[in-house]
Amino acid sequence: MSNESTAVVFIEFQNDFTSPGGVLHDAVKDSIEANSTLDNAARVLASAREHGAVVIHSPISFAPGYNEISSHPYGILKGVVDATAFVKGQWGAEIDARFAPQPTDIVIEGKRGLDAFGSTNLDFILRSKGIGKVVLAGFLTNCCVESTMRTAYERGFEVVTLTDAVAATSVEEGESAVRFNYPMFSTPTTSDEFIATMESSRDLADTSRGY
Repeated sequence: MSNESTAVVFIEFQNDFTSPGGVLHDAVKDSIEANSTLDNAARVLASAREHGAVVIHSPISFAPGYNEISSHPYGILKGVVDATAFVKGQWGAEIDARFAPQPTDIVIEGKRGLDAFGSTNLDFILRSKGIGKVVLAGFLTNCCVESTMRTAYERGFEVVTLTDAVAATSVEEGESAVRFNYPMFSTPTTSDEFIATMESSRDLADTSRGY
């Protein structure tokens, strides 16, 4: 599949996750360090721009007070509210400067939950641009990235997950998702392997699995 029909989606590369001082940074920093998440993702970003892939940023944000979601959230969204994370207009919700969108990039607006398709026009954008392959990086490995992976798979896209450009709230959680779940709904691959395919137009090895 050509680079022009490939979209690389960077999920929640925002200061609250990526930067010291971000309210959720301490929760993910061990996983970031174990994977070299930010360095790998930055290399993929540069290569995608250089080789003509579509670059998409998918940040999450909420108005102060979190009125867009339940007044009694539970699970992961309760964690977001309790930490006062990703508040629109605040530094923590801004995309990390290392991943700052360029004019040729696309920024998806309206993400309020886990799946990047759920409350946005991501599907419309992908289809209108003739995208067949969706490549995923970001946060959290076993949450927003995995949710988006599953939906992209079910909607008929060829899905690639970048195993060393994601991070979770623990190394163990991330490794478990990558080992057991990612191969069922995607082709898991490293950043180096993916970059090599963009440079050479060769196909990735099939690392998916069934039952």
